[in-house]
Formats: sequence, structure tokens, C-alpha cells
Amino acid sequence: MKTRHIILLFIGILAFCSCDDMFEPAKRNFRQLEDMTEESDYAHGLLMYGYGSLPYMRTTQTDVATDDAVTNLNSNSYMDIAAYGTWRSDNNPLSQWDNCKGGIQYINLFLTIVEKTKWAPSAESKQQMFIDRMKGEAFGLRALLYYFLLQAHGGYADDGILYGVPLLTTPENGSSDFNQPRATFADCVKQCFVDCDSAMAYLPVEYEDISSDDEIPAKYRALGANYSSFNLIFGANAKGLMSAKIAEAVKAQIALLAASPAFREQSGVTSAEAATLCANVLKRIGGLEGFDPVGNIWYKNSSKLGPGSSEMPEILWREDRTDSQNNTDQEGDNFPPSLYGRGRVNPSQNLVDAFPMRNGLPISASNSGYNPKDPYANRDPRLSDYVLYNGTTFRRTDIITGTYPNSNGKKDDNINQQPTMSTRTGYYLKKLLRDDVSPSASGSEIKQWHIYPRIRYTEIFLAYAEAANDAWGPKADPTGIGFTAYDVIKAIRERAGLGTNEIGQPLPEGDVYLEECAGDQAKMTNLIRNERRLELCFENKRFWDLRRWMMPLDEKIKGVQIDRNKETNELTYTIIHVEDRNFDSTYQWYGPIPKSEILKWSKLKQNKGWK
Repeated sequence: MKTRHIILLFIGILAFCSCDDMFEPAKRNFRQLEDMTEESDYAHGLLMYGYGSLPYMRTTQTDVATDDAVTNLNSNSYMDIAAYGTWRSDNNPLSQWDNCKGGIQYINLFLTIVEKTKWAPSAESKQQMFIDRMKGEAFGLRALLYYFLLQAHGGYADDGILYGVPLLTTPENGSSDFNQPRATFADCVKQCFVDCDSAMAYLPVEYEDISSDDEIPAKYRALGANYSSFNLIFGANAKGLMSAKIAEAVKAQIALLAASPAFREQSGVTSAEAATLCANVLKRIGGLEGFDPVGNIWYKNSSKLGPGSSEMPEILWREDRTDSQNNTDQEGDNFPPSLYGRGRVNPSQNLVDAFPMRNGLPISASNSGYNPKDPYANRDPRLSDYVLYNGTTFRRTDIITGTYPNSNGKKDDNINQQPTMSTRTGYYLKKLLRDDVSPSASGSEIKQWHIYPRIRYTEIFLAYAEAANDAWGPKADPTGIGFTAYDVIKAIRERAGLGTNEIGQPLPEGDVYLEECAGDQAKMTNLIRNERRLELCFENKRFWDLRRWMMPLDEKIKGVQIDRNKETNELTYTIIHVEDRNFDSTYQWYGPIPKSEILKWSKLKQNKGWK
């Protein structure tokens, strides 16, 4: 379903909440609440606003505020967070307070009218099916919006209590008491779980067409439903909406957050519970039997990116397909200058160093075979899939990020060659970009379809591995799930091509480093975190991962300057300092409550350390 288009279609109904009074319908507006129950299109617009409030990002953004990347755009708002040290409670580009709370308000309002609205008044079965589906959607969306609020604003106050956000399950209006305290983090998580369970009770696992009345659930068959009406409401045309499978994955994500080091002490959720919830999601695809062998490069699978193509087994939930509309999309922003791009996201040397050798050993290991004079040789194949480094051929173009010209005598892609176009680190982004797109501004653009995953199965596999290892160790499976943390990481590394020689043949000794980590829970923790870093890089995950893991936030960002000797053509690699990180690890693992809200409402407590 084209969610964004539906939001535009119904945007007129949102005017019933005036700018002056956000929560009480103004008398002069075209639609009042009583009108909503008579005109289902307008009521549906409330639900669509909930979808529109989901803060999923369609381009690489928050990674430039981590140790994985920098940007060459000085006005980027995430520079305030990472480089300039001006992240404050009144200057927070990552705030979800207004956006998600606004979405929750509309969802709560929708839940008060969904059963009163005339969705299909002439057919009892259709009416009930519409009610159930939309109630399920609403509960799932509310849980997800609270998840984003907890991620961005949950934290400890000065009283030592771990708080979430004000917990609202009914709509506010002009007579409401807006001076509400923050609920505890644990209570917010409990409500999220309740909402996820409600969503799963109302919704189908998948939106799929059925071919006979015998397949209709007894509840609806008793009301006279036939398979064509069931397909209209619960069939394949509804793909992309909140489903039971998606709600189950959201519950698992919330559990992982709550069981993480930053929150586990008072969240009420254990790593064992988080692992079990992740496993529930993975069981639906047969566990490791459903592991996509090319899932780490789904964005290269052009045959499945366009309309009419089949779904990808890697993608649990995604946004609608879209083609490149203009030069502000991923390719226009991130291609090197020689390919008409602006090179915005520059992977760091820190990230490049995190990719192991092809044999699986970290480059820091004495027996890894790493050669600093030929640093990209025999590396983890994911490095060349995700990062454009010096000497790469991309779109039949020789990408030279060093200080010397390419084979055509040009220095377009050289480090710091152009202030707001060139790489600052010696690397350009490659992951997520289609090599058959041309973002030329001359009117000769070549556009291609893209998909933007919201939840990937690899993310859930990694979440399971993290929680299972923390709860039971690398190779334990006390609940009989059928696979362990070790099994997951082995599958991920084998898919990447680790434990093989230069031509991809398995090494006789196998993946030695994985086996070493399998005997040590702490080492496996570090390996899992590194695999998550690599597999999910540039997908706006690491900013939140570093915080929930309570890892250092102030690692200095490095790059590489590559010079060539004119006489011998020998290359010299010099590690350079690119950017400081100005985070305070005494409190900035938790984001702030907006200062404007603290000033307005006396019962709101700020997170510790924020003014």
C-alpha cells in the first residue's frame, strides 16, 4: 500500500487539530469526531498519520555521528551531536518527542472511534474484519512509536530511577492534564508488550490471498464472510501494513533494547527473554533454514528491486519501492564526484579496520596476514561490497581517493580535493547504492527502483545471537530453539566468505577466530558486536547500539592519506586524524527530554546530566 500517498490523500482531515490547540477539534474545521464515524475515509486518515509518524530513515544519516563515518557537509545537523559538542536538550536532531507523541495521539484517537466507524455497514463480516485489522495495526504502531521514544529519551534521572516517557493510552483533549510524569522504563516496556500481543491477536501473520472459504478463520466465517471479502481486507493487497509477524519483530526489538547494558538493571527484561522473543520471529522462517544466502547484499539484487518482482527473503518489513526522483537520493548524495555525486558519507578508517581478513582473523592478529603496505588485499569481502576504497573500479570508473591522479589524469575523487564534494577519510560509501543509477544533473539521469528495509532478518538473527550469548553463552541452547549464538555468527561469517582463501575455497583449518571466540563468552560478545557493526553499517543502527551497549562514544575518527611515488609508483599509506568526537560518556548514553517540555511541565524529570 502506498502509505505516503494515502497520507497525502487524507492530509485534509488532519486540519481538525488546529495549530493553536493541537488536541481539541476546532469548531470551524470541516470535520468533527462525530463525522469520522460516518465517513470511514476520514477515520482511516488518523491511522495513516500513525504510519506517517514512523521515523524510519531512507538514507544513511546517524552513522556520521558515530565512529563509522563522517560527512563533508558541515551544516549536517548530526555534526552538532558528534563533532561540535553542541548536543543539548534544546538542540537535539535525534529528538522523537513531538513526532512520535503526535503519532501516538492520533492512534489513541483512532482507537476510540474504530469500532463506531462505518467501514462496511451493509456486511457484518466485512465490518468486523475491518475493525479487527485496523485495531491490530493501531496497537502495533503504538508499540513501535513508544519504542522509538524509549530509544531516544529513556534514561536515568537524578533520583536513580530509569524512566521512559509519559505513558498515554487514551487521547488528550483541551480538558486533559498535560502535566504528566514520565512512567518508568519498565512500565513503558510492559505496555509495548501488551500492544504487540494485541496486534498479534488481531492481525494475520502475513497478508496473503486465500482461495477458498474453508481457509477463513471460524470467527469471520460464522459472520458470513467469503474468501473474496477476506482477501479484500486481509489479502496480499494489504502487504506493507503492520502484521502479526511485524508486531512480533517489534516486540523482539523492544526486548533487546530493554535487556541491553544501558537499561537492563531496571527494565524488567532479561537477555533470556529477549533471546526467546527473537527466536519466535526466526522460527517463522525455519530458523537458520530461512537464512538468506545473499541477504547482506540485498541492495544489489536488481531483479527483485522493481515493481512486480517477488519479495526478498532477507526483508521482513520494508517501505514502498521508489525510483530515484532527484539528486538528493542515496546515489546523488554519496557517489564520488567523478560519478556526479557529492560524496556526503565518508566511511572511517576505524570502520575499515573492523573488517577482518578473509581468513576471519582481525587485522591486529599477528598471524592474520595483514599487510599495511597493501591494506585491502585478502580482506573480508564485505569491505569491497560496502566501501569504495582507493583503486576500486566502480561503474567502469577508476576511483582514486589518494593524492595522485587516476588513469585519466584527473583528481576528482582525491581526498579533500573539493570542500563539500570529496572524501575526508579516503573512502566513499558503496553500500545501499545501485551501480546502474546515474545522478547526473545535466538532465541525463538514469533512475532505478530502490527498496528501504525497515526490519531485516539479519538484524533479528544478530539480536538473537547477542541476547542468547549474554544469557546462556556461545553454544548453549537450553530452550531447544534449535540453534545457538555461535550457529548464527557462523552462518553470517560463512555467508560473508570468511574462513576461505583468495579464490573462495574453504580453508582446511576453517574459521579459526570464530572457534577461539566460541570458547569464551566475553570474546563472543565482542565478535557479535563487531559482526553487527559490519552487517548493519550505514543503516542508522550504530548510534543507538553504542549507547545501549554503554561503549565509549568519543573515539577519534581516522582516515588514510595515500601518496604515490612518481618514480617507483609505490603507494604510501598514512593514517590521519579526521575528526574528534565530542560526546560525554558520563551521561550521553541517554538522550535528553526536550528542554521546552521540562520548562512547561513540572512533573517531567530530565535525564541525568542534561540541563
